[in-house]
Amino acid sequence: MSEEFDDAQKQWLQGFVSGIEARKAADKLASRAPGPGAAPPIGPDALQHAAQDRAVAAGGKLVAEETAKRARHPLDRWDEVVGRAEAGQFPKGMDVFLTKYHGLFYVAPAENSFMCRLRIPNGILNAWQMRGLADAAESFGGGYADVTTRANLQIREIPAQAAVDLLLAVQDLGLTARGSGADNIRNITGSPTAGIDPQELYDTRPLCRAMHHYILNHREMYGLPRKFNIAFDGGGRVPVLEDTNDIGFVATEVTGGEGFDPGIYFRLQLGGITGHLDFAFETGILLKPEECVTVAGAVVRAFAIHGDRTNRQKARLKYVIDRMGRDAFVAEVEKEYGAKLRRAAGAQVTPRALADKHGHIGVHPQKQAGLNYLGLVLPVGRVTAEQMRGLAEIAQRFGSGTIRFTVWQNLLISDVADRDVGVCIAAIAALGLGVEASAIRRGLVACTGNAGCKFAASNTKGHALKLADYLEMRLALDTPINIHLTGCHHSCAQHYIGDIGLIAAKVERGEESVEGYHVFIGGGAASTAEQAMAREYAASVAYDELPPLLERLLAAYLAHRESPADSFFEFCRRHDIAALRDLAERAPLRALAA
Repeated sequence: MSEEFDDAQKQWLQGFVSGIEARKAADKLASRAPGPGAAPPIGPDALQHAAQDRAVAAGGKLVAEETAKRARHPLDRWDEVVGRAEAGQFPKGMDVFLTKYHGLFYVAPAENSFMCRLRIPNGILNAWQMRGLADAAESFGGGYADVTTRANLQIREIPAQAAVDLLLAVQDLGLTARGSGADNIRNITGSPTAGIDPQELYDTRPLCRAMHHYILNHREMYGLPRKFNIAFDGGGRVPVLEDTNDIGFVATEVTGGEGFDPGIYFRLQLGGITGHLDFAFETGILLKPEECVTVAGAVVRAFAIHGDRTNRQKARLKYVIDRMGRDAFVAEVEKEYGAKLRRAAGAQVTPRALADKHGHIGVHPQKQAGLNYLGLVLPVGRVTAEQMRGLAEIAQRFGSGTIRFTVWQNLLISDVADRDVGVCIAAIAALGLGVEASAIRRGLVACTGNAGCKFAASNTKGHALKLADYLEMRLALDTPINIHLTGCHHSCAQHYIGDIGLIAAKVERGEESVEGYHVFIGGGAASTAEQAMAREYAASVAYDELPPLLERLLAAYLAHRESPADSFFEFCRRHDIAALRDLAERAPLRALAA
């Protein structure tokens, strides 16, 4: 065979070899800084790559997740996801993390299956989408879905071979799971009563929709050092818990002030992460509604530029702000936005009407005369495929065909005429659900727990339901109590903002280790005028000792509150922990027949 090449062959060979060398060079960039005079990164991932280069140039070492993202962006790995599904295989090693970019979470060893988390902007679905998700959950998953604390849905127990079928079924419904996990912006939350709430200042639905599509259509929104949360609060009755988010937008009425046109603005809050004991802080910036989405984009870009790529424990927005200082970070946001942001100083602002953390349960009149929204209780957020279809039918037959999820793991059916409320309640009851609940179950929130999450130390959902059974039999509570059970330090159930917050722990008992909890009390959020981190009340309590411990605490509350209107939050904040323990120790308990 001749070894002589014509000019065309030589040119092709030269290009081929150059391509190989270029790929080798790109692989090395993950572990070294660019050389002098090297061209800056270009393309949709330039922001992420430049941040990684700066970290390495400063003497840092990229964490394994950053190196993997640099080698090839996770969103460019679709063929691998399809290939594994065709082979009936789950991902291994770093591929477990990378696959989360497509919304698939391999949850072994808790379950040898995938969980799929969706993106539902403002937490609102149409009835036909709800039916489609019920079919998908039944065909490709465990036949149920879990409502999350981001007003979202998760489908669980998905076999490896069904993963892509599930994703395609979701996309056929006009939904997506893209970027719902790993180092991405999670589901955009907004007021669940948006557009129907008599006290709201602004309908958050258009803003959540615009933010959702902004993320989907800007690749740099997927180049973050860690997860990120955004919430829009329109001033309605049902809380969104915006102060627990990395970015919180809070609707505010401005009545005047020099340089201010009267109208509705949004206060900008930054850096909330209650699992790390921080609420979002007020930046002192007021935004017009049409400015919010682009400012959010600027905040995310500033985070991507300055976030820590060498230590995942310090990579959230809170730690960027702690390191840089609030003013310096806001200056970086303005640099990315391209203009100075409007300061609130001098504005005449109307105080926010208080939200009701239990306003998502029951029958409530809408701003539209003669219409109501019905708030349903889902036991710790779980709903079966059969119930999903039934709820879709009720919403379509008697409402506007709209299902609205809340951050409290429940849902609303809106636009029900006065004359149809009774038949709706009866139909809901036929599904095994209801619009009323006990004082314990109204505010019962639980993460997945170790039945479906490898990080959880206890069976939070199972324990929550048993705990409710126990307390309902022994206490005549006439005021709702929020109890949040979370399985690990990720605090998905936001235990620090519950009246009672329980974080799972392994408790030593002799030579054994049993499931248990650390107990925190007296937490709350800003929209209900209760913004406070819960304080530790008891540590390492085995689960079988937890129900009587809480029984005594709640009995002390009933015995020593100032009036029936005195909330558990107010009761806890009036006393130090030692005094509360003493009151609980001496609390009268209800005797039960054997």
